[in-house]
Amino acid sequence: MTARIIDGRTMAALVREGLKSHAADMKKWWNIEPGLAVVLVGDNPASQVYVRNKARACEDVGFRSYVQTLPENTTQEELIELINELNGNPQVNGILVQLPLPPQINTNAIINAIDPIKDVDGFHPVNAGRLMAGMMCLQPCTPQGCMMMIREVTPDLRGKKAVVVGRSNIVGKPMAIMLLQADCTVTIAHSRTHNLAEECLSADILVAAVGRPEIIRGEWIKPGAVVIDVGINRGIPDTGGPRLIGDVEFKEAVKRAGAISPVPGGVGPMTIACLLQNTMQATMMQTGWA
Repeated sequence: MTARIIDGRTMAALVREGLKSHAADMKKWWNIEPGLAVVLVGDNPASQVYVRNKARACEDVGFRSYVQTLPENTTQEELIELINELNGNPQVNGILVQLPLPPQINTNAIINAIDPIKDVDGFHPVNAGRLMAGMMCLQPCTPQGCMMMIREVTPDLRGKKAVVVGRSNIVGKPMAIMLLQADCTVTIAHSRTHNLAEECLSADILVAAVGRPEIIRGEWIKPGAVVIDVGINRGIPDTGGPRLIGDVEFKEAVKRAGAISPVPGGVGPMTIACLLQNTMQATMMQTGWA
């Protein structure tokens, strides 16, 4: 058996096309143009790439993009002052502060400073609490994209056994909540879980988000399972040179899974698409559409 490849690039393109059409209508008929502010502190090369990609994605769908770049030695107070300005700017509908932040800045303090209605990352405690309670909120982008990919291949999730490997506030915990709300039976595992292989083998749906290259071995995959690989790790292949690899041993897993997302080209594009979707949702909430 060879697994179906869940093509995140194609799915993301469809989401973006829909948003582009919606944004054009909003601008034409109501003169509303969604705006996303992305704040980058420091000169981390990977973060610079992510910020450029997000800004380009905004422009591609007809959103306004505001990139705010601050030096590495920016203080926490200076960053919060900028966030307060963005909170009060009606042209800015979404605010994203690129992580990680320099060590002198407390990440939680920055997340808490963002107005929850503009928190397009979905990290603010208000949005986290509303997600837990099953209320309307801005959901974290990566788990949201993962759910769309899972439903693409398994529309009815009722009663499925789901295992999430990873317990972060950004992916693991909200992912488990979303699967639970879809009527799955959910287990959260992590790198210190005893008998991790057995937990993975029990999963109809396996989400790997632990941040360790190929920690999930191919033989740990239940035949026919849906596997979503959130991991983005840099490895050195036999041919030489860096490349991206996931948390799942893809070459072996693809022989057992029913469907699997690749790295790259899987979850990554969907995360950006869901960021744009959240920006549209935030705009609609702020203008009385939702």
